[in-house]
Amino acid sequence: MGPFKDGWTKQDIEAAITRGLPDELAYVPILIGMDPPDCAWAEAICVTLARHPDADVRANAVLGLGHLARTCGRLDLSVAVPTIAAALQDADPHVRGQADAAADDLSQYLGVAVPQPIP
Repeated sequence: MGPFKDGWTKQDIEAAITRGLPDELAYVPILIGMDPPDCAWAEAICVTLARHPDADVRANAVLGLGHLARTCGRLDLSVAVPTIAAALQDADPHVRGQADAAADDLSQYLGVAVPQPIP
């Protein structure tokens, strides 16, 4: 997917994080969320990238948390829920939309409600 070849490794992902290129980083949460080699590792990366300055990276990071809810069947809710709740209030509409999708995933796969912003 994107700049990553089939058979990517944790080292490939960590090298991309070190390079810090937003066009490359935007793919990281989707890859690791859909096929995590280690759920805790993948979740930590998504949470970190959810604070990235680039909106596409942030958007995919919160979506990655939703993917992890499905693929792993668990998340550290004390971290994931506030991360998604904060993204629901992001200035960028794409980030908010992906956060809404992630909140739906947490509800469907983990039975957890993410607090919605007060209008």
